[in-house]
Amino acid sequence: MNPNPFISADQEPAPAQPDSLASNNTSAVVPEVQSQPANQPQLSTEPAVQPQPATTLATQSQSAAQPATQFQPTSAPISDDELAAANQNIQTVFDAFSSRVVGQENLRTALMVSLMTGGHILLESVPGLAKTTAVQTLAASVQGSFKRIQCTPDLLPSDIIGTQIYDYNKGEFRTELGPVHANFVLLDEINRSSAKTQSAMLEAMQEKQTSIGGQRYDLPKPFIVLATQNPIEQEGTYELPEAQLDRFLLKEVLSYPAPDEELEILKRIESGKLSEAPNNSNTPNIELAAVETLQNLAQKVYIDDAIKNYIVKIVSATRNPVSIIPSETARYVQYGASPRASIAFQQVAKALALINGRNYVIPEDVKQLRHSVLRHRIILNFEAIADQVHPEVIIDSIFNAVPVP
Repeated sequence: MNPNPFISADQEPAPAQPDSLASNNTSAVVPEVQSQPANQPQLSTEPAVQPQPATTLATQSQSAAQPATQFQPTSAPISDDELAAANQNIQTVFDAFSSRVVGQENLRTALMVSLMTGGHILLESVPGLAKTTAVQTLAASVQGSFKRIQCTPDLLPSDIIGTQIYDYNKGEFRTELGPVHANFVLLDEINRSSAKTQSAMLEAMQEKQTSIGGQRYDLPKPFIVLATQNPIEQEGTYELPEAQLDRFLLKEVLSYPAPDEELEILKRIESGKLSEAPNNSNTPNIELAAVETLQNLAQKVYIDDAIKNYIVKIVSATRNPVSIIPSETARYVQYGASPRASIAFQQVAKALALINGRNYVIPEDVKQLRHSVLRHRIILNFEAIADQVHPEVIIDSIFNAVPVP
């Protein structure tokens, strides 16, 4: 079962990953016993995390030898015609992204998954890595509305959700909806807004509605929040509360472009290809109604009970890591992931299966965006911060220890 050619198998910042976790090959998953996962963050000073004892690894190897067809449904939940139409729409969105953004394949996949699940994304990177352009392009590719909110310490909740204004001509109040009432909302530097303003986004992100003057206003469909934060500048920022972090489906950490990609950026700027902002006329696009169809198809993707069990074991291991990974690594975990992580894994895996041209989920769909699903949900202690241990180390160690179905 070959994966779809227009998605990168590697969904993490490392440039090349020979380990089984990064592979998108559905034929086999062969764990490495002697080497640390290749996509462990370079800043970590944690010693190489070894997988579990040979018995667990042997179990993984035996399971990996089984064909991926064991996870296929007895009756197809999605017809071949529906699958072909979905892949054509997905390809159009990918083409739109590639026409405006060079590289950033991890971000491309994360945005597509967000579009197909209706989930929100937290983007973390230094300035200048095409975050705003990418979101604008995504909105243009589906003919959706786009609004950008620059977060500052003096930003008020009414500046986001809207307010009531007195109309002197009519002698009554009228409601002015805020910029959050759009299909795609970019919250730039969300950690610069106050806690009061951040809390105003919770209702919008979770309930897909806002409350203004005692009245409720539904947000448009689809409604996706893409928030950014700068990991370098911390002065004058407000740390995002765990309750808000947990509402983001994914946290994507962007890396610098490769030299050849940066050269391509210069060539495109010189040729004038990037002179205009993305819009419906200069960007390949699909109809907004097609997004709802993609979301419905993603929900219909079949996921076997064995895969669900696999997800639950992984998330449960984050809450009690000492029971499955070495204590020298487990000691860095303060709190594990909530049940939202299990829900996110299932949604993301279904979307990735559809992107890869399948109507059923395989274990590689769970592994592919494992860092993005869990990195903001696992809370490390101060010892981990002092030792520069990153959540990705814990995540890879858990995935190495939990047997693959």
